[in-house]
Amino acid sequence: MLHLVLLLLIFGFIVGALRGNVPYVPGKAALLLQPRGQIVEQLDSDPISRAFDEARGLGQTQTLLWDLTETIRYAAKDRRVRLLVLDLDYLDGAGQPTLAEVTAALDDFRASGKKVIARSTSYTQARYYLASHADEIHLDPLGEVLLEGYERYRMYYKGLLDKLAVDVHLFRVGAWKSAAEDLVRVDMSPEDRAESQTYLNGLWSGYRQAVGSARGLDPEAIDDYANGYIQALREHRGDAASVALEAGLVTDLTTQSQFDAHVAGLMGDADEADFPAVGFSDYLRVRRAEEGLHRKGSSRVGVVVASGEIHDGEQPPGTIGGVTTSELLRRARDNSDIAAVVLRVDSPGGSVFASEQIYREVVALKDAGKPVVVSMGDVAASGGYYIAAPADRIIAHPMTITGSIGIYAALPIVDRTLDKVGVTVDGVGTTALSGKLRVDRPLDPVLRDYVQLRIEAGYDLFLDHVAEGRGSTRDEMNEVAQGRVWIGSDALAHKLVDSLGTYDDAVREAAQLAALPEGYAVERVELKLSWAEQLALRLRMSIARLSGRLLGPTLASLHSPLESLAGLPGRPLEELERLRKLLDSRGALAYCFCRAP
Repeated sequence: MLHLVLLLLIFGFIVGALRGNVPYVPGKAALLLQPRGQIVEQLDSDPISRAFDEARGLGQTQTLLWDLTETIRYAAKDRRVRLLVLDLDYLDGAGQPTLAEVTAALDDFRASGKKVIARSTSYTQARYYLASHADEIHLDPLGEVLLEGYERYRMYYKGLLDKLAVDVHLFRVGAWKSAAEDLVRVDMSPEDRAESQTYLNGLWSGYRQAVGSARGLDPEAIDDYANGYIQALREHRGDAASVALEAGLVTDLTTQSQFDAHVAGLMGDADEADFPAVGFSDYLRVRRAEEGLHRKGSSRVGVVVASGEIHDGEQPPGTIGGVTTSELLRRARDNSDIAAVVLRVDSPGGSVFASEQIYREVVALKDAGKPVVVSMGDVAASGGYYIAAPADRIIAHPMTITGSIGIYAALPIVDRTLDKVGVTVDGVGTTALSGKLRVDRPLDPVLRDYVQLRIEAGYDLFLDHVAEGRGSTRDEMNEVAQGRVWIGSDALAHKLVDSLGTYDDAVREAAQLAALPEGYAVERVELKLSWAEQLALRLRMSIARLSGRLLGPTLASLHSPLESLAGLPGRPLEELERLRKLLDSRGALAYCFCRAP
């Protein structure tokens, strides 16, 4: 009986956390848009975990991009919503293509005749990108607008690995493929330096253009602001808010209470110190309940989101699994109501084997007569480009990071490490391969040839897929491949993408290719796991991380000496954990260490 009572209490706790209070939209309200954490294509946790985190007071660390854009577009047509308040204090960041999806929705909202009012105690680069599309930008008198530009600095571990007597052998195809160079070098290679400077300059140019255009400023003024910031601070005796106001980046300096009173006045409540508001999560729940998640009808564009690193097998949300994502594409193919598919890709790549599995499902969709349009997010590089290659159309944002068509593998050899602690390896075998593929013996020429041949074969396959998908020759594609990273606008010039645009453009293109009539619906194809399945998947992933299976005894031994580096810039432990996951893949990797800061 006690077990039953305990079970009912737990069940009630979870349901209560998931359901919360019933939301309500006043007859006259401001929509309060408060993105928290990173804006992402796909949340990297399941509903159960999010409910427990919120119940434990851990807060929200991610905001789903599509929740934001859907909310804004609902509000544009809702007479109850008089204006939109963009509170950016809790936003950590997002890439330009992701931010551009939100600003496109904000522009639609303003086009409906309603105002957008932005505020923050301090504007980072990502926050200001969104705020620049507001009618008014308010800054706290003690705040600042800090525009740092873009950078790419990495920690290099060769010196540490030498001290630990770990020899890392890097195998790659592609003159520009710089992934894992941090394990074999002490500094940035000339190729990586030149490539990184090129695409970072492109990102900064795109940022200056987008923000300058939104604010009615010359892009050079944004550049001058960043480069002259310290001198301007000197002239204003450290008053950063005044620097931003003088530069025309903000419209007013207000405290929270002053801002609230200002918004109340805009809504016609000048005598009030506060204004009626509805949070965007509550508002979205109400609107979805009012209108339903999907339109009725059989003519649909299916949307599959492929967000995160690409790993083998089944993977949780926020990671692309070779099995998991393939299953989503297969469901779209088998669903007779879905006539076309948009594959939304936001991924730096990962396992070649998993990428190939997903590639085959995209081809199968086309063979079934269903057009496939790829919409690229912040990053669609290496394995992310691999899965996009066979699509009928590829649409990228001008600042999407893409390309990086190359393959690599990093092989740590630890015989000298073992020797330091008195461990030796000896034995016999039966064939020319026996004992040659071990990492606890000196690198054998047989192992070197084996890995290099496998890498070259993977690159040849990758290049063939790209040439076939792009309707080009292998030699032509090889000229723009070689592991080179491009931003979307350059990728268009090199025929790696078909056009520049947004997610909505991709949906419209897919509908046109399928000759869908007006009024077609858009359906997100998602795996619906039971609570037991979600719990089992999370448990299995946790056990895999803890067991050390992801790297075995080689680089796993590096984790302990690096514990003291956890708080340093560059997040070395996070990078090593990423490497651990990647090296668990079946063979070669198609990965790009190129996500924009």
